[in-house]
Amino acid sequence: MTIKKNILLLIFVLTAKMTLAQTFTNPLLPSGADPWSIYKDGYYYYTNSSGNRLVIWKTKSLANLRTAEKKTVFVPEKGQPYSKELWAPEIHFLNNKWYMYFAADDGDNNNHRMYVIENANPDPLQGDWVFKGKVADATDKWAIDGSVFVYKKQLYMIWAGWEGDINQKQEIYIAKMKNPWTIAGERHKISSPELDWEKHGDLGKNSNPPHVDVNEGPQILINKDKVFLIYSASGCWTDFYALGMLTLKGKDLLDPNSWVKSDQPVFKQSPENGVYAPGHNSFFKSPDGKEDWILYHANSAPGQGCGGKRSPRAQKFTWNPDGSPNFGIPVKVTDEQTIGAP
Repeated sequence: MTIKKNILLLIFVLTAKMTLAQTFTNPLLPSGADPWSIYKDGYYYYTNSSGNRLVIWKTKSLANLRTAEKKTVFVPEKGQPYSKELWAPEIHFLNNKWYMYFAADDGDNNNHRMYVIENANPDPLQGDWVFKGKVADATDKWAIDGSVFVYKKQLYMIWAGWEGDINQKQEIYIAKMKNPWTIAGERHKISSPELDWEKHGDLGKNSNPPHVDVNEGPQILINKDKVFLIYSASGCWTDFYALGMLTLKGKDLLDPNSWVKSDQPVFKQSPENGVYAPGHNSFFKSPDGKEDWILYHANSAPGQGCGGKRSPRAQKFTWNPDGSPNFGIPVKVTDEQTIGAP
């Protein structure tokens, strides 16, 4: 009887794990650019660019994103500097409160700046989201793709911005933060598009400007004592949109000389797998904390550009012997994948 009970118990445990381990194929949603997620208290909270509002999905597994509970948590008032073109939202839990960062403008891209809302409820789909205001350094230049992280007890913000007031080049900036809604001190430029593969940005001779070099979508990835910054390069309107990497070699995150750029992209299009312009990524772990996953958007055909055909995708990645990430190549939409169970 004891052996039979043990066998039944083993079958129950294995069945439960199989139920929790979710199998899926990309894309996670039919469309959705700039995907981001955070895992807290047994749930993934996911968001992506939704145009004129901020939306949060809540799910036990990102494999089930299509059927997840979702809620619009913020619709800006009309006529504000942040009423239109809400881009690249991110959800963070800091100092026991939720913060949602996003870029927005008044309908004119030249006026894009970063903003943040706050919610003190333990569940970000509940409670009230309060508009905290613009998040900017003293220069108050064009800025998008804001992300925050804590390193050695200091809160930092990284983002894509313009050095001046003209749309010629997007570069990566970093600054310390006084609190989740206030940048403290100067911004520091740590990456600029300088390599050939970062400079695919033609918009056409009749466009203004006709060409833009791009570094954007910065994300911090920490592996033990190693720090990496993964960013998107080249124009999202090209099939050459890809991920690049900076490696922290020095001690001062604000010092450009502390960062070393990889010569080649670390994740790029795979025509053989039918994946084009993969970029604007974030990262998450499986519920058991044992698997590392990259979350990104991509197109399923060449020439689809920056529109609504971009869809969120996920795939597991590994680590190289030197501690750097190995993202491999974008997987086919027909490839079945499984996110591990807790």
